[in-house]
Parts: sequence; structure tokens; C-alpha cells
Amino acid sequence: MSTFTTGSVVVTPGVRSSFEAGFLQTCYQRHKTGDWGDLDPTDRAMNSRAQHRKGSRLMSAYKKENETLWVITEGPEGPHRVTTFLLPSEY
Repeated sequence: MSTFTTGSVVVTPGVRSSFEAGFLQTCYQRHKTGDWGDLDPTDRAMNSRAQHRKGSRLMSAYKKENETLWVITEGPEGPHRVTTFLLPSEY
């Protein structure tokens, strides 16, 4: 398992009202260790390539019941990197 810098974490209002904090923490831990959750093979391959390029976008998708959570880390390494928790409808 590889880890990467996640930077600041942002949670959208839709995510706050749809998921409990414990589920979000679990998804955060999975995301930052490279467990991309319910991504299709194409997106998994994009993440594999992106892990070797600084500042590239990394995405995870996790499902709970009939809701999907996206976790996206983007931006340069360091203090300007941002990880956003959002619903697909908020993209």
C-alpha cells in the first residue's frame, strides 16, 4: 500500500447530510492508502499512472446502500493540495 499527501480536506454539504463521520473517516483512510473502492478498471489505471506524477488527480468511489461518495485529491504536493469529499451530483 502506498500513501500520498492529501492536503486540506473539504466535505460538501451533500456529503455531510448523507454520510456519518465514521464512514467518512474509513473512506479517507482507504483513499490515502490507495484503496480506490468501487472504481472501474479505467479509473483505477488512471490512478496508477497518476501516483507517479506529482500533482496528478487521484479519485476513489465508495458506496453505502444506494449512495455513492467520491473522494478526489488534486493539486500540487504540499500545502496547496486538496482532498474533496463529494456526491457525484455535486461534481
